[in-house]
Amino acid sequence: MAQQIPQKMNISLLNKPFDMELKEVDVPEIGPHDVLVKVMAVGVCGSDVHYYEHGRVGEFVVEKPLILGHECAGIVADVGSAVTKFKVGDRVAIEPGVTCGECEYCKAGQYNLCPHVEFLATPPIDGAFSQYISHPEGFLFHIPDSMTYEQATLNEPFSVGIQACKRANVQPGSTVVIMGMGPVGLMAVVAAKAFGATNIIVSDLEQIRLDEALKLGATHAIDIKKEDVNERIKEITDGDGVNYAIETAGNPTALKNALGSLKNGGTLAIVGLPQQETNDLNIPFIANHEINIVGIFRYANTYQMGVEMLNSTAADLDSMFTDEYNLEDAQQAMEQARTNKSGSLKVMVYPNGKPVE
Repeated sequence: MAQQIPQKMNISLLNKPFDMELKEVDVPEIGPHDVLVKVMAVGVCGSDVHYYEHGRVGEFVVEKPLILGHECAGIVADVGSAVTKFKVGDRVAIEPGVTCGECEYCKAGQYNLCPHVEFLATPPIDGAFSQYISHPEGFLFHIPDSMTYEQATLNEPFSVGIQACKRANVQPGSTVVIMGMGPVGLMAVVAAKAFGATNIIVSDLEQIRLDEALKLGATHAIDIKKEDVNERIKEITDGDGVNYAIETAGNPTALKNALGSLKNGGTLAIVGLPQQETNDLNIPFIANHEINIVGIFRYANTYQMGVEMLNSTAADLDSMFTDEYNLEDAQQAMEQARTNKSGSLKVMVYPNGKPVE
């Protein structure tokens, strides 16, 4: 039986771009298959910043006040009558996309393509800048005592990296280039290493991110302000090019460079979304060199794998966490993530105060 659950809780609400407020609302009720999670840590994602700054991400538009935050972990506060896998006090990572389970994509295991998905902090679905959330049992995952809540939040961007490596079919002993060292790109470094890539080349224009990539397992870092990316990749690979290129920056130039870095038969995995819908790509190069191109949209069947990989990695995950804010300061957290690209890596928000672990 759950105990000490208040009737009211605080949320941080995005009313419109650059306007967030702390509000008191009722703690959500749970259905038979739902779990009430006390949210202990939330990582700020690039999409959160985009909603905060622009009020939209592509076709998803903030039309009414929205709770941001989807990289989250917490502790079970209550369970529905039909819940069997969790009990009060369990520590959990929260997979933010809840799918229908009935459509052809869900049944084929490609549930990230479910047209009925309800994804935390994607309009009109509220996210995790909230002291408690109700979430279906099937999208929660136990985390071991050796994993902090902060580390568990990384499983969300890490899952994107896993999905990219799975879709690209990254093989042991291969060479991978990852362009764009935001949090998704950085976690893609950890994923590529876990998949057995021997050489992991990264590029970015912020030194703090290149340094972090090397800490997490990259073998070569290219500062695109100082070096020509493709010339440097040719040097590193003795003119061969790479087996796999993962583009996470959403930058047309980075996309062209990623394509140009590939050797014959190589694979380009597109994670980042450029602002413009159409981008020039060298079609003769793609055809003549039998280049494979795969799109990456979120992830499917990665969360359990991700928890296990993150728990066993030798990478210094805690070096990712550069900034900490309580829920009442969530707008400051968003501003820090938006404006401090040269100093911040992962900004964390603690809806119930920073946990003592």
